[in-house]
Amino acid sequence: MIEFDTVTKIYNVKNVRKVILDEASFAFESGKNIAIMGHNGAGKSTIMRMMAGIELPTSGVVSCDEKVSWPLGFASGFNGLMTGVENVRFVARIYGEDPHRVLEDVQEFAELGKSIDLPISTYSSGMKARLAFGLSLAVNFECYLIDEITAVGDRRFKKKSSAALHDKIRDARVIMISHSESTIRDYCDSGVLVYQSKLYYYDSIDGIIADYRKFC
Repeated sequence: MIEFDTVTKIYNVKNVRKVILDEASFAFESGKNIAIMGHNGAGKSTIMRMMAGIELPTSGVVSCDEKVSWPLGFASGFNGLMTGVENVRFVARIYGEDPHRVLEDVQEFAELGKSIDLPISTYSSGMKARLAFGLSLAVNFECYLIDEITAVGDRRFKKKSSAALHDKIRDARVIMISHSESTIRDYCDSGVLVYQSKLYYYDSIDGIIADYRKFC
């Protein structure tokens, strides 16, 4: 379970105060595939980064008792001076996984060829995304966080990515941000609407989609 306890998140940018969450309390219960929806700028990605521990709340506590991924496709955590191989091995060790096994899985999935031996700084954005997506799937998590990115690359690679993700969440769960109603219906069974700095839970996808259309 991932729990938000009276969490407030505020950004101050150029003397403008933006409140993402205002003393929000909510439990993202284990075993549920949850969609996070809200209008552009509501703070969905910020909320997901707090779940992953990438970003801290302004006040309040975010706690977690399950093994949670970083947002799939999130490539900002790579060290640009290290090669793809070095980054993969480093992340595998951090999460207690077998570096050799993870590297083999990533090489097969990401299809980067010899480029995986080059520094990340030489990669295109697409190459970084493929490496990040492959690494996300190679590490065994209990909960996968997905921020709008379910696949990268051409049609064949997107089909491959979608199949791999579906296979992974047979034994895990997903918390997903998406504006695509068909994608939400495909992956999720419940939802959370981010509205006016609060979190509202829906036990059906039809319910959250209806209110998303109405309020967002």
